Amino acid sequence: MIVASIDAIHIELFDKFQQGGIIMWPIFLMSLAALAIFVERVLFLHRNQIRSREFLSGIENSLEKGRLIEALTVCQETPGPAAAMVKAGLMAFRKTDEEIRESVREAAIVELGPIKRRVGAVSAIAQAAPIFGLLGTVIGLIDAFSQYEQQGVYLNAGFLSGSMWQALITTATGLALGAVCLLAHHFLVGRVRVAIHEMEWLGSELLLAFARVKSGASIDQEELPHEVVDSQS
Repeated sequence: MIVASIDAIHIELFDKFQQGGIIMWPIFLMSLAALAIFVERVLFLHRNQIRSREFLSGIENSLEKGRLIEALTVCQETPGPAAAMVKAGLMAFRKTDEEIRESVREAAIVELGPIKRRVGAVSAIAQAAPIFGLLGTVIGLIDAFSQYEQQGVYLNAGFLSGSMWQALITTATGLALGAVCLLAHHFLVGRVRVAIHEMEWLGSELLLAFARVKSGASIDQEELPHEVVDSQS
């Protein structure tokens, strides 16, 4: 009974899809694209989340012991833009505070690109879907008036209802997709904003950690990576 009920729902949905006309196909493709982008972005942002306080504490602890290479290794093994930003700061550890700040800022700008990528596409679909729905409505109305013009008072109500169904189905589908994509976009923007705030906090705390370490710890020249050693010579 449950399987039969599900099959009946599928058949009914397919019938409604066909009644919506050709405009239903671009709306359907946009829905697939929006779903794929949303899932990919959610997985990306979740996968690159780190425990910032614990991560920074580990980095500072390694620096206090004079183990810069160990701190760099931790950054290398930690996924996400925040770890890449901290790594850039560590590579400039022996430089002046202003140079370290500039290195962290440049790395943050580079790493923000992957975070914001494709989020705007969801917003674009949210805006385009209702327009396509409206286009389907206009096409349905044009078809209805064309049939009325050809057949006049002898027009069969069944033919006219087909055009009305097309107008209503495309409008409803376009509005529904637009509303869902709008909510998805707001969700992704919120997650991106959280990631940006986390990077800003981590960057400022990293500079403070460097100041604390430099005032009380020494890192041997042998512990520095080649890029940093070369920059000093």
